[in-house]
Amino acid sequence: MKKLKNEELDRLTVEGYKHANKLPVAVVLDNVRSLNNVGSVFRTSDAFRVTEILLCGITGTPPHREIQKTALGATESVDWKHFDSVSDAVNYLKDNRYRAVAIEQVTTSISLEDFRPGPDEKYAFIFGNEIKGVSSEILTAMDLCIEIPQFGTKHSFNVSVSAGIVLWHYHYKLRAEK
Repeated sequence: MKKLKNEELDRLTVEGYKHANKLPVAVVLDNVRSLNNVGSVFRTSDAFRVTEILLCGITGTPPHREIQKTALGATESVDWKHFDSVSDAVNYLKDNRYRAVAIEQVTTSISLEDFRPGPDEKYAFIFGNEIKGVSSEILTAMDLCIEIPQFGTKHSFNVSVSAGIVLWHYHYKLRAEK
């Protein structure tokens, strides 16, 4: 067994990424404080080839040294937009026929393992603030809320970890359908 070198991984260039088919997914960060979390979500979004990232409210935007530290250049490949509020972002998404899905623990949330994405639908996964979660006022505008199952004493995952779990599950489910 030999560890592969970066040049052996056959990865896309930034230009290749821009022209490649993308997952029909937008990632929304609702008032995420940590620039390291923002950078990590960019890097994960690049790995799964999401269509775009929407940064809302106080969420930091590129270019920023702290974002770049964890994004490792993914801010150059993944398209992104900033919205003053998550409400504005959700309106944009609905205008573009995305299903708005909050990743949040609410009375009507379904477990991630029960989520079955429609193969011809576009999804926007909304991830909230590290302490407060997805803004309460936007929950009524959601088409669906998904909860990630957890079995320990803590009630949440880090926002960048949640993004990785949800995007992997979505990608896996879409691949399994084909």
